[in-house]
Amino acid sequence: MNALTETPLDSESATLRRDAHLREMIEWHFDPETGTPFWLDWAESVGWDPRHEISGFADIAKFPTFDDEVLRRDPHARWIPKAYLGRPFHIFETGGTTGMPKQRLSWEDHLLDYKEFADALDPAFFPPEANWLMAGPTGPRRLRLTIEYVANLRGGSCYFVDLDPRWVKRLINAKEIEMANRYKEHVVDQAVTLLRHRNIQCLFTTPKLLEAISERMSLVDAGIRGVFCGGTSMSPQVIRFLIEEVLENQAQLVPTYGNTLMGLARSRKLTPEDGWSITYYAPEPRAVLRVVDGDDPSRLVDYGEWGRVELTTLTREFFMPRFLERDEAIRRPPAGGFAWDGVGDVRPFRAASSNITEGVY
Repeated sequence: MNALTETPLDSESATLRRDAHLREMIEWHFDPETGTPFWLDWAESVGWDPRHEISGFADIAKFPTFDDEVLRRDPHARWIPKAYLGRPFHIFETGGTTGMPKQRLSWEDHLLDYKEFADALDPAFFPPEANWLMAGPTGPRRLRLTIEYVANLRGGSCYFVDLDPRWVKRLINAKEIEMANRYKEHVVDQAVTLLRHRNIQCLFTTPKLLEAISERMSLVDAGIRGVFCGGTSMSPQVIRFLIEEVLENQAQLVPTYGNTLMGLARSRKLTPEDGWSITYYAPEPRAVLRVVDGDDPSRLVDYGEWGRVELTTLTREFFMPRFLERDEAIRRPPAGGFAWDGVGDVRPFRAASSNITEGVY
């Protein structure tokens, strides 16, 4: 089944669009009239003006890798573009598993990201006017607002199950496995109750919760036709199991890779011919993903090789060049209607040699 409806774009046009968008965002964030205080101060401190030095994405290497600690420690005023002064903003947080969560301000970015995603959903599996259930991370995460926004855009309403993944990870790290499982059952109980008693056809949840819900009921019999699924890693084996066993080859699975700092990357068509391997494509030109050498981030790895995921975010609200994600992936070529590189089989960075706590993901 197709993951999403895709719009073809040739590589040359995509490159020209990306370069033009980058120049526009550089002009915006480094112009004293509209710019972001953090970046205006940064340009003064390094002694060069990106508006004069950056002409295309190849020049992004002139920026150092982004130190995300500034999103933890800097006052919010440092991240408000001057053009946005006086406008109330949303505050969204990352997972917070490595200390104080990183925080990002948002005015409309989260809505634009998810509108693009919603417009691409297949109406055969995500019907107009269908109601949704959101059984995933809530609280300070933008998913709480955006899943409901997607449902509303398509003419439906959204039910919620509250979930705090930080608490689950804390329990697991403390080896309170029984308590973590009880919390998961508490979440699943609520989801199952809603699915049994309300008219719901679309679901957002994590891979582990999706499997746990399916152990209690047939999602297809409950009326689910489309599942938007997000998690840190979904191996080909997990994808095949979810499609064939959990969704019984009848409902559509739409895996996504997204976070507060990027937006939402779409997956190309899932097929057994590809071994059920997922490839995600960034929402260019608003965000660009590259796969770089984990030891030398200045070097792109070759197609088919593993490397660390590098994110550059390019919106009027937020400029973030060359952030090294805590994920690794296989660099994949343009395909399936996407005219730029993809990231395949995303998993935590150096997961093959590390113990990673993914909790309810």
